[in-house]
Amino acid sequence: MRVLISREMPLEVVRLVEAKFDVTRRQSDFPMTALEAQAAMAEYDAILATFCDDFSATAFEGLHDAPCKLVANFGVGINHIDVAAAQRAGIRVTNTPGAVTEATADIALTLMLMTCRRASEGERMVRAGDWHGWGPTQLLGMHMSGKTVGIIGMGRIGQAIAQRCRLGFGMPIVFFNRSEKTTEGCTQLPSIQAVMQACDIAVVALPGGADTHHMIEAQALSALRPHAVLVNIARGDVIDEAALIAALSAGQIAGAGLDVYENEPLVPQALKDMQNVTLLPHMGTSTLEVRLDMGVMAVANLTALANGHDLPNQV
Repeated sequence: MRVLISREMPLEVVRLVEAKFDVTRRQSDFPMTALEAQAAMAEYDAILATFCDDFSATAFEGLHDAPCKLVANFGVGINHIDVAAAQRAGIRVTNTPGAVTEATADIALTLMLMTCRRASEGERMVRAGDWHGWGPTQLLGMHMSGKTVGIIGMGRIGQAIAQRCRLGFGMPIVFFNRSEKTTEGCTQLPSIQAVMQACDIAVVALPGGADTHHMIEAQALSALRPHAVLVNIARGDVIDEAALIAALSAGQIAGAGLDVYENEPLVPQALKDMQNVTLLPHMGTSTLEVRLDMGVMAVANLTALANGHDLPNQV
C-alpha cells in the first residue's frame, strides 16, 4: 500500500510506517494546501496527515475514483478535514484519540500556573536583565490552590484537567458540556456564561469545528470577573480572538494562557505585546512518548485498511 507522510515526523514513527508500507515522505515541512492534498489523494492509497494540512471540501473535489481510501490523521482534532466531503469521495478518516489526553492536560496546567503566577513575565524580566532582586510587591499573582476552575468541554482532556485540578490543587470544579455528564467531584452548570461567572480560571477544552467556532465570544468573556484568567488548549477559533484582545486590553479579565490561535501560526501583535498573556507554540502533545503513541495508533489504522479490517479509530 502506497502511503504519503505529509510532514516531518519523529524517526521512530517513520520507521513504523516504512516497515509495513511503500512510503513517500513529503519534502516540505509546511502544511499541505488543498491542491497538494488533492494531488496526493489522486496518487497514494493513504495519507498520514497532520494538523493544518488542508483537507477541506476543495481538496476532495473530483476524487470519486481516486486510489486514496484513507486520511489517517496524526492527532485527535479533525477540524482541518471535511469528513462529510471525504465520505462522499469514498475516503475514510481516522484519528488518534486517547494518545494526546494526558500531555494536553499537562499543558493546560502549565498555562494555568504560568499565567496565574505571572511566570512568563518573570522569565522575560530575568532574560532582559531587568530583575534587580526580590521585592515584597514584585510580580504578585493569583494563588491557584483552592480557586474555582471552570472547564468548557468535559471530554477526555477536560476530565484529565479536572482530575489534576481537584487532586493536585484542591480546586472546586464547575463545567459546561453540550451533553449531560457525571464527573466525580465536578458540578455541571447549564451554560458557558454560568461557568464563567462562577470560576476564577476558565479552561477551554472543546473540540474544534463549525459547531464550536467562536463559542467563546464577547458575551461569554464579559461573564468572567476582573481577576479571572482564561486558558485555551482546544482550537484557536473556538475563541473569538478579537473579543479576547478587547477584553484583555480593557482590563475586563486579568490574563490569558494560550497554546492555540485563531489563524495559526499567526499570532496577533496585540497578544505578543501584552505582559499578562502566556503564549505557547501549540505544544499540547509535544513529548516524544506521546508522538510515538500517536504514530502507533495511526499505523494501526493504516494496517487495518491494508488488511481489509474495521478501522480502530474511524471518525
